[in-house]
Amino acid sequence: MKLKATLMAATALAATAFGGAQAQEVERLGLAVSNLQADYFNQIKIGVEQYAEELGIEVITVDAKNDSATQVSQVQDLLTQDIDALIYLPAGAAAATVPTRLARQAGIPVVNVDRNAEGEPGDTFIATDNATSAYEVCSHIIGLAGGEGQMIMIHGQRGTTPEVERTKGCMRAIEENEGVELAAQQWSQQWSQAEGLDITQNLLQANPDVSIIFAQADGLALGAAQGVKVSGVDQRVYIGGFDGDTTALPILVEGGFDATATQQVRGIGRLAVDSAIQLVAGEELPSEQLLPGYLTTPENAQEFVDEHP
Repeated sequence: MKLKATLMAATALAATAFGGAQAQEVERLGLAVSNLQADYFNQIKIGVEQYAEELGIEVITVDAKNDSATQVSQVQDLLTQDIDALIYLPAGAAAATVPTRLARQAGIPVVNVDRNAEGEPGDTFIATDNATSAYEVCSHIIGLAGGEGQMIMIHGQRGTTPEVERTKGCMRAIEENEGVELAAQQWSQQWSQAEGLDITQNLLQANPDVSIIFAQADGLALGAAQGVKVSGVDQRVYIGGFDGDTTALPILVEGGFDATATQQVRGIGRLAVDSAIQLVAGEELPSEQLLPGYLTTPENAQEFVDEHP
């Protein structure tokens, strides 16, 4: 299977990066997650915990429920529990630097995942290549629309790493297509389906001729699809999402929207554990470790439903 071959290659890459570091040097990891209500973050958590269990490493997981102040307090608590390294998914752009600074002061290595902290990055940063994947999704839905038309963009949380990079990638696709006009854009707070619905309804009311929507998360895309239906526009509206959520992929299979970028959530979790082990062993890692996302459409989505990376 094409997907399996790609996953094996990604695993081999992580194994090469793992090098000579010994898992036995690490007994306990702290995992600070921004919001476990989101499928994407929950899948990374599963990837971290399952792989760590294979290696005999304990993981203490905390969920900030999208609140930066809560996360700072949780990380302060983790640092008192003899963790060897911190795997950190910031709860937002605001105050994202504080947990990294606290861990550094305690001499604990930090692996940042999905979102980096500007001005206070972790010892390495692991994420999907958001800009490239967003470019691929936007190019695809623009192509479905014939390379022209009015477009709206529903952003994730303003200023977070994935929001910034996904915007950059999609804007590149828009700039390559002179017939596409970015008619409107709006930022969400929670990357949620409810927000996608509300934002789409509002933007379509003001821009009834829109035929292309890029929503920067699958939850937003599902909400956008609902918004298109209830808005009653006559034209076909092509919708792209991002993440490859396990809840959204079956809907994509049925044509509920048009494209997404499936992220290697379990692979990201495993690479985060490997990276933590290497840092504890004193090894130097690249400042950024970006994994490819996979352009996913109704034609190939079942592949990712059957075997999610």
